[in-house]
Order: sequence, then structure tokens, then C-alpha cells
Amino acid sequence: MTREIYITQTNCITPLGFDVVSNIEAIKGGNTGIQLHENTSLMPISFYAAIISDEKINGAFEKISTDKKYSRLEKMMILALEPIVKKSQITLDSKVAFVLSTTKGNVTALIPNSEEGFQNAHLDVLAKNVADFFGFTTQPIVVSNACVSGVLAISVAKRMIQSGLYDHAFVVAGDEVSEFVLSGFNAFQAMSDLPCKPYSENRTGVSLGEATAAVLISAEAKNAQIKIIGDSSINDANHISGPSRTGEGLFRSIQNALKEAQIQPEKLDYISAHGTATPFNDEMEAIALNRLGLQNIPINSLKGYYGHTLGASGLLETVIAIESVNQNILFESKGFDEIGVSESIHVIRKNENKNIDLFLKTASGFGGCNTAVVFEKVKS
Repeated sequence: MTREIYITQTNCITPLGFDVVSNIEAIKGGNTGIQLHENTSLMPISFYAAIISDEKINGAFEKISTDKKYSRLEKMMILALEPIVKKSQITLDSKVAFVLSTTKGNVTALIPNSEEGFQNAHLDVLAKNVADFFGFTTQPIVVSNACVSGVLAISVAKRMIQSGLYDHAFVVAGDEVSEFVLSGFNAFQAMSDLPCKPYSENRTGVSLGEATAAVLISAEAKNAQIKIIGDSSINDANHISGPSRTGEGLFRSIQNALKEAQIQPEKLDYISAHGTATPFNDEMEAIALNRLGLQNIPINSLKGYYGHTLGASGLLETVIAIESVNQNILFESKGFDEIGVSESIHVIRKNENKNIDLFLKTASGFGGCNTAVVFEKVKS
């Protein structure tokens, strides 16, 4: 019999707050972390992004460690994971995995140009530094697959626990706003000149953001909030940066995840989508969802609150979606006004109460990668 897999704890560090409660209160209040920034060390012109102040990060980190060796991103990841590790009281033995998810990691270590910086920019070094802070005894597992990384890390952890290799997995995901990332998206002419508007006729591109999120995934149902019941990741290899025009990779990912979960598409109560507010991504998602008959399921993008947090987005948005389930509330897809995709989808326009038992989380990224995971509320 296949092991049942649960998420038992969650946490996040974002511009809207340094725990789940404060983030949910901010979202309920319609607040956004996206602000206009004028920082020439990041971009020569002003730009919209969701950025956490260094003072808040350093102040929070000093409460748990006086060690000065950690990078900014490492501090953010440790802050996300620390309360979960502490509360779990799980012995970090050979049956406990540590999974780190990121897109760009410590890319800022490459400034200035030095051998030490080059070494510190490696993802395995980032993972080891975070793992060693807590004393994990197993080899860290790095998941870095463009912007599906955060939700793909959930799939990887689920499958490793189902295999019997581990009983628990601590998963952390994170990325920060950097000159490298900003210049890359700006070169694609993909950045919005206002806070992003996913799925809207008036959208002009992506707003970038930074965050870290962490979850405990376990074969034990104790304290479980949610069960992971299906997952799939398909790469359609369409283009290095452009999504499939037919949504093929996302279509197949969702189809496979629903098949494993053994549920019909119409049984879903909610979809937490990727929704980057770029013309091609939003259009591709709408096409894929219609091909699956999911056009009437309530859907939102959380990018209007956080911006696109790259490798953190899938895990962060799962954490928020779990709170939607726990509180039986659908959160507004912030920034949405008038439908701007060719196929009809049911975008959530305002916060509303709804009983949620089953939800789908999707993500898509550069290189044609797509991931879908189906979750089910644990009945008390």
C-alpha cells in the first residue's frame, strides 16, 4: 500500500510578515508587498518589486544566532525553517531529509569577482550552510528547476518518503531580488511598469519579489493540515523562455496529478495558479485549464501580493493556499480587473468564504518546465 504523505507545519518570510499569521492578515486586508524602489545598485532606473528590508532580516536573525558568516538569503531560509524544526522535536537522523529549493540561490556572491565568491555561489554550498545550522545528518537535496522549483520540491519530498527512504522531509525554498534577476527579466522586456495584474487585459508584465517558505512533509498524520495526494512534472521543451502555445506541459502535469489523486477535475474546489502576468504565461495557463475542463474552478494568482519570487513562489503559494483551506476562504487575485486571456477562467475577484476540500497548485517556468500537485484537507 502506498504511504500517505502529509504537510504538518508551514512558515514563510516575506515583505508582508515573518510568519504565516501576519501574511494571511495582510492578504485579507488587501495589502501588497510590491512597492516602487529606487536602488541604483539593483537597477539604474526605478522599478516595482516586493523586497524585504535588510534591517528586518538582520534584526530577526540576531534573535536566533549571533553568527556573522551567513549570507542574506541563508538568513532568510534559516528564519523560515527554524520555528518548524524547533516545534517538530524530530531527531534529525538518517530518516529525515533536508530539501532546499531555489532558482538563483546566492548569485549575489559573484559580486565582487573572487574565487571565494565563486565557490559560495554554488547551490550545494548554500544547502550545506543551511543544513549545518540545524545539524541535518543526511546529504542535502537541491531542487533547482527554474520557477517550478518550490512546488517541485514538494513532489520530490513526497516521492522520497513514499519510497521508504525517509519518514520526514524539511523543505525550504527561497530566492532574493538581485541585480542579476532584475536585469535578466528587464532584458526580456517582461517587467511591469506598475504592480503586476495577472490574467488582466491591462497587464504589462511581471513584478519580481523575494521570500522564503518552509514546510514539514511527513508520513505521520499527527498535526497534519493537508495531505498530498497527486503530483506530476512534465517538460514540454517548447522554448528556452516561452511557454507552449497549447499549454501541453501544464495540461499533462495536471492530468497526471489528478489521475494519481484519483479525482475528477470538477471535484477541485480551488486552483492556486502561477499567474506571472506576462502575456504568454497567463494565456498558456488559460488554454491548459480549459483543455482539462477546469475553466469554472475558482483560481487566483498570489503574484499581486508578493511579486514573482522565482524558486520560492511554488512553496510560498502552497503555504498560503493551505491557509485558504484551513480558514475556508478564497483570496482575491490581487490586481485582476478585466479578463485578458482568450479562454474563459474563473478568477477570484474578492475574498469569499467557501468550503475547500481539494485544491491544485500549479507552476510553470523557463525551459518548458511545469509542475502540478493536488492536495486534500485532512478531516479532523
